Amino acid sequence: MLSFRASLAFLLVAAVFATPAIAADTTHHTSTTHKKTTTHKSKKKAKKTRGQQAIDSSRVLEIQQALIREHYLNGEANGQWDTSTLSAMQKFQADNGWQTKLMPDSRAIIKLGLGPSSKATGAPVSEAGLAGAESANDVTFAQQ
Repeated sequence: MLSFRASLAFLLVAAVFATPAIAADTTHHTSTTHKKTTTHKSKKKAKKTRGQQAIDSSRVLEIQQALIREHYLNGEANGQWDTSTLSAMQKFQADNGWQTKLMPDSRAIIKLGLGPSSKATGAPVSEAGLAGAESANDVTFAQQ
């Protein structure tokens, strides 16, 4: 029994002395505050403009002709999106209960008869397209 106690004591002493030796082999980092100073030159990125910025003059001409036909614009169409064209479009849109922002609303373009064709979209024919129709057969023919 004495040898068992002696062996146990020897192992215990060896473990106590061996722990610092093993710990010395491992790296231990103490936390210190490091200040990183970086200088960034601020480069301002050019703001990318998205979406349609202006209406093509040929499209403006079509819109102006339609507004003249609907008695919202006086004079002749000139292809320029000027203040008189803008105010005429805004009045047209307001009279129909639509928004009146700077660009024409798609519903306004369609109501003016300038939207996509009814063949391509399956949309109903506008009132302007049915002006010459005298019967239901004429309406059906106009939609085909």
